[in-house]
Formats: sequence, structure tokens, C-alpha cells
Amino acid sequence: MANLKEIQRQIKSVSNTQKTTRAMKLVSTAKLKRAKELAERSSVFASKLNEVISDISTRIQCQKIGGVENRACVEIDNPQMVDLIFVTADKGLCGGFNFQTLKAVKTLMAEYKDKKVKVRLRGVGKKGIEFFIYNEVEMLDTVKDLSSMPDMDRAAEFIQSSMKDYMEGKIDGVTIVYNGFKNALVQELHVKQILPIAVSCNDEVAASSMLEIEAEDSEKMLNSLIAKYVEYNMYYSLIDSLAAEHSARMQAMDAATNNAKEIVKTLNVQFNKARQGAITTELIEIISGVESMK
Repeated sequence: MANLKEIQRQIKSVSNTQKTTRAMKLVSTAKLKRAKELAERSSVFASKLNEVISDISTRIQCQKIGGVENRACVEIDNPQMVDLIFVTADKGLCGGFNFQTLKAVKTLMAEYKDKKVKVRLRGVGKKGIEFFIYNEVEMLDTVKDLSSMPDMDRAAEFIQSSMKDYMEGKIDGVTIVYNGFKNALVQELHVKQILPIAVSCNDEVAASSMLEIEAEDSEKMLNSLIAKYVEYNMYYSLIDSLAAEHSARMQAMDAATNNAKEIVKTLNVQFNKARQGAITTELIEIISGVESMK
């Protein structure tokens, strides 16, 4: 009888867990829809902005337009120090979503170490920050509540110090690592070099450009455009990561719900077998008692 009660307790516990995971899946599904729409709208602007900046950088770096110079558009052959920015979630229960980002960051740090390049680590998201604190990895700057609530002003404020240090020559690169949204079932890891702006110097690229850059163009305007490019890429990485997080959590909770369903099914079979065994034992005892009285 004690065994039956224990199985009943397990069935009740797993059923309650199943209700929780099902509810979390529904919540993530609703949040994913909103985050996906925002990411899709933002990606159009981000793509066009990146295209324009890349075009300008190509003109400056590849065609060597006289008088136009900007450190963001200059390839640095021997970097000495770089900023590595990662974006993870503030919450767990989303499968391997955070692990993929953290694994990529560790790999990059090892590669930079092999090249004798110093890394300044900057973190967004509670899970990633806690991971590196636990592993005693020093971080220059952290923020814990930005990945769950992306905000353009806060994103710009967070990355401004990296941009400023790069422009002043204190560091030689800025890279953002995050897990982005590809579709409802797939997340895509992004390792994006923000500064210096990556270009491909070839005749085909130059010929396809629609921009005309003059040496007399305002340096202030170019700096403003580059700042907007850096800040918006930081903001977009947060939006894209949030959509991917909800997608990953939706899948994880769906898998957990299905697993709980299978466990309940197995426990019910065990319960029925145990109950049948108990009834059979009682019947045998009754029959034996009756026979002994004859």
C-alpha cells in the first residue's frame, strides 16, 4: 500500500510539472510572436545601415579617397587588445541556448590568447555573467537586465565606451557574440566584428557601389553615422537574441511537457500493476483464510 501511495505522489508531482511546462510553452509562444515581429522589422533597417557603412568603408579603404580618414574604416593587421561583448539570457530553461554563446566566447578567447591578443570581456545577460564569475574570468563591464528588455538608449550607453576606446586607439577591435533567431525551430550563432568595419576590396564591389564620397565631406557626419551603426548593431543583437531565446524556451518546454507526459504514462502503468498485485494478494489471503476454517 505504501508503494501505491508513493507512485500516486510521483504521478501528482510530474503532472503538476507538466502543467507548469505547458503554461511556460504557451507564454514563450506568445512572447516569441511579438519578439519575432520586432526583430524582422528591425533587421531591415540594420541591413541597410550595415550596407551603407560597409560601402563607405570600402570606398575609403580600397579606393583611398584623399583626405577622408577614419579609424573605423582602417584594417588593423596586428591587434593588441580587443573588446569581446557577449549576449545571453537573464533566465534559464531554454535548452542549450546560452551554452552555445558561452562556448563560442571561450573559443574566441582561446584563439586571441594564442595570437597574444588581450581580451576585455563585456557581458549582457545574467546567465553568461554568472558563468564567467563562477569560472573566475574577469569582466570589464556587465549588465543583467538588458537582454530581457532591449532598449536602444541603454544599448548605446553600454557599447559607447568600447567605441570611444577604439576610436582613441586604446583597443583594436570590437566583436559581438550572440545566439540569433533564424526560425521558430532554429537559433543561429553570430560572431560579428563591429569595429573595424569589415570590407572586401575588389573591383566588383567598387563598381557596384552607388555612393560618391568626397574629401570635403564632413568628418563629423561620418563619425555620427558610424556611431549610429555601432549602437544599432548592439541594439539589434539584443532584439535578435531575445526572439531566439523565446524560440529556444518554447522548444525546451514543449520537450519537457512531452517527457512529463511519457513519465506519467509509465507511472500509471506501474500504479495499475502494483494495485493489481495488491488486490491479488488480498484475494489469496482471504481464500487461504476461508480454506483454513474448513
